[in-house]
Amino acid sequence: MTRLPEQSYRKTVFGTVLDALTMSQVIARCVAAVAAHQRLTIGVVNAAKVVNMRTDLALRQSVLDSDLVLADGQSVVWAARVLGHRVPERVAGIDLFTELMAEGGRRGYRAYFLGATEEVLVRLLAEVRLRYPGLAVAGSRDGYFTVEESAEVAAEIAASGAELLFLGITSPKKEIFIREWGESTRARIVHGVGGSFDVLAGRTRRAPLRWQRLGLEWLYRALQEPLRLGPRYARTNGRFLLLVVREWAGVRRKIEETT
Repeated sequence: MTRLPEQSYRKTVFGTVLDALTMSQVIARCVAAVAAHQRLTIGVVNAAKVVNMRTDLALRQSVLDSDLVLADGQSVVWAARVLGHRVPERVAGIDLFTELMAEGGRRGYRAYFLGATEEVLVRLLAEVRLRYPGLAVAGSRDGYFTVEESAEVAAEIAASGAELLFLGITSPKKEIFIREWGESTRARIVHGVGGSFDVLAGRTRRAPLRWQRLGLEWLYRALQEPLRLGPRYARTNGRFLLLVVREWAGVRRKIEETT
């Protein structure tokens, strides 16, 4: 793994690390990694993932092993700032996904798409070819493969010659695949994009920009699938808020002890 030097942009918060970078800085690092034939793995965290990492050790380790860990959720940005960390902006996984495809189209990169269903992949690839004609589609495969098939999947990606690997697979499967097989894929940029394939394929809708800026993208998604997502978001958001309050109290206590 290509480990970036530890600099002031890397923060320790919520029991994990967070790279305080802008979108343009992340893209620049990705372009540099491709040019240098180095591998750069990207992890993103939102409130739910921060909470789940407290009990899912495999998920936590796979995130910590990422070369870049970015604030996917606006709530993570706000909470980090409350705790005294300068995080310049949210770098949402789906926005980074589209920005990387646009940059890849300008530079003639090859991209491999792993995840979702065959139906979604067909619609996704049609949209990708329409929006980013300069981006070569190196290959694709649905996300319904077994653990035993992982080596075969990684070999297929390596044979495609893709510089960009996008994984539309749910957590923690995608993080574990990246950790165990990312190097074998020989992709330069490895980015787990979650449900972004469904959004670009038109299967699900993304929240309007106003909702995103208010940090309510989770609510918009919950309203689309209230029975499946409503209880999950209620549980994880409540735990995340409690985690932030506890960490804030710890920060205040340390300040008081030193004054």
